[in-house]
Amino acid sequence: MAVELTALHWIYVCFIFLIIGFMIMRRDTSIVSIVGIFLIAIVAKGSLSSSISSVFNSFIFAITELLPTILIISIIVAMSKTLTVSGINDVMISPFAKLIRTPALAYWVIGLLMMVISWFFWPSPAVALMGAVLLPVALRVGLPALGVAMAMNLFGHGIALSGDFVIQAAPKLTADAAGLPVGEVVQASIPLIIVMGIVTTVTAFYFLKRDMKNGRLVSGNALESKSLEGTGTHGYLLTLKQKRAFALLIPVLFASNVAAMFTLNLTGGDATALVGGTAIFILLVIALASHKGKGLEETTSYLIEGFQFGFKVFGPVIPIAAFFYLGDSGFTKIIGNFLPESSNGIVNDLGIALASVVPLSKEVGAVTLTAVGAITGLDGSGFSGISLAGSVAGIFASAIGAGAATLTALGQIAAIWVGGGTLVPWALIPAAAICNVDPFELARRNLLPVAVGLGVTTIVAMFLI
Repeated sequence: MAVELTALHWIYVCFIFLIIGFMIMRRDTSIVSIVGIFLIAIVAKGSLSSSISSVFNSFIFAITELLPTILIISIIVAMSKTLTVSGINDVMISPFAKLIRTPALAYWVIGLLMMVISWFFWPSPAVALMGAVLLPVALRVGLPALGVAMAMNLFGHGIALSGDFVIQAAPKLTADAAGLPVGEVVQASIPLIIVMGIVTTVTAFYFLKRDMKNGRLVSGNALESKSLEGTGTHGYLLTLKQKRAFALLIPVLFASNVAAMFTLNLTGGDATALVGGTAIFILLVIALASHKGKGLEETTSYLIEGFQFGFKVFGPVIPIAAFFYLGDSGFTKIIGNFLPESSNGIVNDLGIALASVVPLSKEVGAVTLTAVGAITGLDGSGFSGISLAGSVAGIFASAIGAGAATLTALGQIAAIWVGGGTLVPWALIPAAAICNVDPFELARRNLLPVAVGLGVTTIVAMFLI
């Protein structure tokens, strides 16, 4: 089927390459994205004032699309803060400390617990929830602080964040850019996440054990442990009985959420709303119970802190997401009907045109999506570029004729593993800070395991397309 490519298509392609180039140079892409939106609008409309308005309207469209995601993350962070201040998080995690008797158990218990908590609380709050309690325990049994940071990184910012099965912030962004339902991307990501997670964490553990045995990595000791004891153990406002009650109630509530998702077949926005609503009520009850007469005011303070975090994280995402929404249905809603009548959207048009010129294969598509995802993660956000990964996946899937969800999930995984907090040093700061290790050393330790994992996952994706 012949496709008519216009100046709008070529401008879109040029700015995709510009955005990739700026990401490689570790420069911010907000201005590039805004200029791209403006040029597409002015070429389409021919009106300066209308084109300027289109830039603002594109931001409104992007924020509207992202608002549920921003909101759920803000609420989760606010709730996590109440758990930390009240001391409930210590009670929730302390039973797992009894399982940690060797360095190996410390690595796997901390990692798996970090993964589960990150599914519901997101990795950055989860690091704060876990670090103060489990880090001293791990150090006592001989696991180096660097090993603790690796476990929290790989399982939290790697496995949990790249899949994001509960909150579904990541698949929402990539699915929208690729023009797919969120559920399809989530389902396609499951086997890839499993492969990536197993290969990376096992490889990292092997090198960790080898270097500890050879004396290249100093194990934790009592002095380190003692210096960390007491972190966050003051100012608690609940009795031990109350903290134990909440520590039992909160996992039960979120477990019931998961059960409801499966029973009622809730996905996407419905699943997010259920988790978000539950988190709001937990926040309210804990704030009122902890702060007594000041509970009303403190609740607002927690919400403000959560919203500040949410918009700080997604501030850089909004301009680039606004640009990539133009590749699909967002074009008509933001700019209007200025594409040819035969057009199926800029991304689909480019995919069909590409297929007619270059016979693409699923192998080429998989390698390209991994590379694009990794490049977009170089800015250290993990989220700012996954819209690009979704958009490119849509192009290649249209050209290949299959594998849209798998390619989208692969790009999402590569972007978040690289930029979400496992490789880029400035994205590693939360885990590095709580474990008191050098973020650059942590990034260096993670590099080979993550590279091996991405290579194996890419090969597996070729067979799934």
